[in-house]
Amino acid sequence: MAEEPGTIYFTGTAGAGKTSLVQSFSRWLSTNGYDSVMVNLDPGSESSSFEPDVDIRDWVRLPEVMEEYGLGPNGAQVAAADLIAIKVFEVKKTLEEFRTDYILVDTPGQVELFAFRESSRAIVDALSGDRSLIAFLFDPSLAKTASGFVSLLMLSANVEFRFRLSTLNLLTKSDLLTPEKLEEVLAWGEESGRLAAAVESESPTPDVQLSTELLRAIEAMAPLTTLLPTSAKEGTGLENLYRAAQRVFGGAEDLEPGQGPTDT
Repeated sequence: MAEEPGTIYFTGTAGAGKTSLVQSFSRWLSTNGYDSVMVNLDPGSESSSFEPDVDIRDWVRLPEVMEEYGLGPNGAQVAAADLIAIKVFEVKKTLEEFRTDYILVDTPGQVELFAFRESSRAIVDALSGDRSLIAFLFDPSLAKTASGFVSLLMLSANVEFRFRLSTLNLLTKSDLLTPEKLEEVLAWGEESGRLAAAVESESPTPDVQLSTELLRAIEAMAPLTTLLPTSAKEGTGLENLYRAAQRVFGGAEDLEPGQGPTDT
C-alpha cells in the first residue's frame, strides 16, 4: 500500500478563518494536481458555502443534541464532543474509502472544545496516522498586539502539548494588515527580544520580573514562534503551507500528484 495521506487539523480561536483556509488550501492542492478530502468536525457549523467530503453532522448535529438532552448551545457543544468520540470509528471507516493525498480537518469553532476535552484527544488518536500535524491559526485581530501574540503563542503551545503532534503556526487573513504591521508581527516570531520589548512597551507599569520570565518562556518555545502568513481570500501563502507540511510529512520532498493510498 502507498504512503498514507497527510492529515492536517486546522484549529484556532473563533473567527480565525479555519473553514475559509481549509477550502482555499483544498483548491490550491487541486490546482496543483493533488487530491484532498475536507472533513468537518464541527457539529454546530452553519456555513452554507462549506461542502465537506466527510461531515460529522451526518452523525451528530448540535440542534438535535440540544433538543434531546435539553441543553443550551454551550452545554450541547460539550455533549456533542463526547458523542463524536463515540462515532469516530464510523468517521474513520468513511475516510478510508477515499484515495487521497491530504485530509484537511476543520475543527470546532471554539478552540477550547477541541484542545481541552479528553474526547478530542481520543478523536485525534483515532483519525491520525503517522503523517499528521496541527495548523494553529493566529487571528490578526489578536496577533497585531504583542500581548495578543503571546496569548496565541501560549495557546498554540498548549495545543501541541495536548496532542503531541507537530504544529505549524499560520497568520491568517494577512491581507487585513498593513505591510508595516505585517512585517512587525512576523518579526515578533523571528526575534524573541523584539517581542518581549513590545510586550513591555504596551504596559504602562511593566513588571520586570514578569517580563524576564516571559522572555525565557518565549525563548524556550522558539521552534513554535515562526509564523507563516496566509490569506484564504487572496490565496497567498498556501504554497508555503504545503512546503512546511511536506517537511513534516515527507522530509521536504514533493508528493507526486495523485499519490494517495492505493490498494496493493
